[in-house]
Amino acid sequence: MLQGSFQSVLEAKNRDEFREEIVRFAQDLGFETVTATVVLDRGPGNAEFLSVDNAPVGFNEIAYDPSLGKLDPVMQHVKRHSVPIIWSQFTYVQNGRADLWEEQARFGYCSGICLALHLPEGRHFIMGVDRREALPSDHQQLTRVVADLQLFAVHAQEAAWNVFLPEGASLEQPLPSLTPRELECLRWTMEGKTAWEVGGILGISERTAVLHLNNAMHKMDCNNKHQAVLKALRLGLIR
Repeated sequence: MLQGSFQSVLEAKNRDEFREEIVRFAQDLGFETVTATVVLDRGPGNAEFLSVDNAPVGFNEIAYDPSLGKLDPVMQHVKRHSVPIIWSQFTYVQNGRADLWEEQARFGYCSGICLALHLPEGRHFIMGVDRREALPSDHQQLTRVVADLQLFAVHAQEAAWNVFLPEGASLEQPLPSLTPRELECLRWTMEGKTAWEVGGILGISERTAVLHLNNAMHKMDCNNKHQAVLKALRLGLIR
């Protein structure tokens, strides 16, 4: 079911369709609310924010207050890191911001997961899913949820730039020059194989497989292997 969402969000043609797809995905994942934001840096202290969400009435009055954003530990984390943050009341208490958690908890934002993709040319994509109840206590289940969100976010950010800034999405760039080995590693990664498994399939070490994937990511200006796979597919480098 979730894999169908990956393709569906790529096919969104406008903001309403994009919003519908991310809401459907979040609810299938077990979350009530979702926010997706693109950020375009236009110079020091000058950034453009464009968002879609299904927030309850009244919540955005506090969510988009710049002064509060500077105090929010979740927002400060995604501003600086690409690793997802799994947050709860404890996150805010630990950072001395229990008051912010209590404010947003009134709207059902009690726990969630948030991540950011920091892209070239001053572009950023932030996606968060939230709910009233606690997150799964089972580590494997929670890891699977985070992985699904990460993979969906890679697809969603491609769609977001087309929906929000179509003029920027149409810029043509020369195809990156990937070696046959780098392409093979991307193909097997597309099939869900780990670097260790890719190494076994190709008769190389896990370390060498990671090196090929890192080289491919660097050549395509991608921050992770899933984003590199998606871009390679879009450019027709792998099928």
